[in-house]
Amino acid sequence: MELNKLLKTMLIVVPALALGACSSTDSATDATGGSGSMGGSDSSMTGGVETGGVSTILSPEEQQRQMAEQMRRENIIYFDFDRSEVQGEYVDILNAHGNYLLEHPSVRVLIEGHSDERGTPEYNIALGERRAKAVAKYLQAMGVQPGQISIVSYGEEKPQDMSRSDDGFAKNRRAVLVY
Repeated sequence: MELNKLLKTMLIVVPALALGACSSTDSATDATGGSGSMGGSDSSMTGGVETGGVSTILSPEEQQRQMAEQMRRENIIYFDFDRSEVQGEYVDILNAHGNYLLEHPSVRVLIEGHSDERGTPEYNIALGERRAKAVAKYLQAMGVQPGQISIVSYGEEKPQDMSRSDDGFAKNRRAVLVY
């Protein structure tokens, strides 16, 4: 038991001493450090050790939480007017989501399909569904299991932009990945 404590102490002290031996100090620190002797029991021996330079190691749960947060920040795929094909500019976003879902098979995603307000309500529901299905099809082509994906179409019911301008309509033609 004592040997175990000694080993743990040495695992902490030896690297700290090594860092202290390799660190540089400025002349002001040396001047206030005292006698400047090379003796072993002087408190100035640990004066050059820098702390806080080592990054923290995250647990797998923390890593998954951070990845999920990042997935929530970039989760919108926009579509052209009256179209439901995924554009090339969104491939990186979808690949990130697909890789995340492949790495975490217990995670499920809801894909919400939306459209702008132009068109009949029935047409917009169908268009939103086609957009959600296009995103789901892309993810499944990457190997994501169909059981991880759910889709819903809101049509024109939940607009992102209420301005009724071309820019506003463009923001409303989208699929949103929700975790």
